[in-house]
Amino acid sequence: MQLRDVARILEAEVLTGEDKLDLTVEAGCGCDLISDMLAFTKERMIVLTGLVSPQIIRAAEMVDLVAIVFVRGKRPTPDIIELSNELGLPIMCTHYPLYESAGLLFTAGLPGWRHWPRAVGGAKDAP
Repeated sequence: MQLRDVARILEAEVLTGEDKLDLTVEAGCGCDLISDMLAFTKERMIVLTGLVSPQIIRAAEMVDLVAIVFVRGKRPTPDIIELSNELGLPIMCTHYPLYESAGLLFTAGLPGWRHWPRAVGGAKDAP
């Protein structure tokens, strides 16, 4: 699935990275804890989150995520937007809550971590 498909499905506003909407997203993860994000995400994934902090951007950079989608109508502050621009990380906002956002993307064919064949140890090790 392309990032532009994510934006369309979630009716999301793209705040940064409009030039990267052709990137491929291989899987998705929903979390509001940075520790969960670091444990359950890998490169070429997106994270759906309600956690609006600069640390989420730094963590996304560490695991080489494709993008971050802020849910529940939450909006990042100007410093978070600036940091995302500096790092070249696309960020979006959607009015959908986390559960519905994940459901919409999963129904559209985007697998979660558990079903992603490149997950560490494979699906058998996923929670």
